[in-house]
Amino acid sequence: MGEDERMSASGFLRARVGTTGTFGLAGAVSALGTVRLPALSDKLALDAASLGFALLVLGIGALAATQGARILLGRFGSRRVLMLACPVASALSAASGIVDTYPLLLAAFLAFGLMFGLLDSSMNAQAATLERVAGRHLMNGAHAGWSVGAVFGGAMGALTARIGLGYTETVIGGAAVAFPIAVLLATTYIPDAPAASGERGRGRIPPVLYLVGVVAFASFVVEGSVSNWSSLYLRDELHAKEHLAALGYPSLELAMLLGRTVGDRIRTRIGSRTMLTVSGLIGVVGLGLVVGAPSWPVAASGFFVVGLAVSTVVPLAFSIAGALEPSGAGVAQVAAMGYGGMLLGPVVLGLIANASSLRVTFAVVAGLAVATSVIGRTLPDGHVTSAGSTGNGKSTLARAGRPDR
Repeated sequence: MGEDERMSASGFLRARVGTTGTFGLAGAVSALGTVRLPALSDKLALDAASLGFALLVLGIGALAATQGARILLGRFGSRRVLMLACPVASALSAASGIVDTYPLLLAAFLAFGLMFGLLDSSMNAQAATLERVAGRHLMNGAHAGWSVGAVFGGAMGALTARIGLGYTETVIGGAAVAFPIAVLLATTYIPDAPAASGERGRGRIPPVLYLVGVVAFASFVVEGSVSNWSSLYLRDELHAKEHLAALGYPSLELAMLLGRTVGDRIRTRIGSRTMLTVSGLIGVVGLGLVVGAPSWPVAASGFFVVGLAVSTVVPLAFSIAGALEPSGAGVAQVAAMGYGGMLLGPVVLGLIANASSLRVTFAVVAGLAVATSVIGRTLPDGHVTSAGSTGNGKSTLARAGRPDR
């Protein structure tokens, strides 16, 4: 084994740790602000519809960024885009805490959404590159990093609520910690795999990827319904204290962490279609617990079950996209459709909540879990092919001494 091959394996390991860490950082930053939405609502005297519209603006920024990401990823590759997006998004996470009026909040959410959408697309494209380099499924593991970060960020958010810190102090403090970590992570990314380089700039989207995008759309709405509304639901309808209500989202993310930790191994054994079908059915069960909950602990348990259900859906969608269209444009398109769910979900669910209740809102969301099961049966399994495969199917990393399983 030559020195270059050893360096290749070493560089891959460093990149995998760095990419997983990037997912973790993004999850922590997102969760920290999300669980303190009730405090933001109180600070600016926002009702559910106004808060929903603000989240819609954030989603518009993210959606616009994912559309632009198709061009940027095709031209520059995920490494360069991610080196910019991660530090800037970390810094912009403080913007919503600095402002003190609703119009400025909308501007802050828009700016953060733009950069966060670019971060999301590029880190998923980087993870897809790592899958092709290794020749095996890694996407669930990368997304497990998000869940670790989200559990940590959500717990920190609950702690800040418990000790009486406001929304402003929470998100500014979080950004101050996140930014230097993001700068360090930017040194770990690898250039896009040869398969991606050969396709770069074409940006052709296979029609089946739009169906993959529909699954991502549904999953984003289901997950977003918990992340955006669980705290308010537990506090306002089930009468939990604010620091306890803040635990709904970490409960979801803890379950997602557990699911993603074993997701790649389960996917290898049973295939993507079966995983998606089962995930949708489990989601219906979890949301049924939420809707019928007589108390906040039961609802929190339901959010945990929902987390198990959705844990592998988005990673599967991005992995299938990366396998079918390796330039990064496919990942960006699926991300764009997923963020369409983020864009439409908050405003529609906020309107439903205003017209009825959040209990009814979660009942409506259960229909999207059913759609995930139905559509999932029609999708390809999205097997990963190594960018550096040899005649016997072994990856470049396997030849460098890393096991390929």
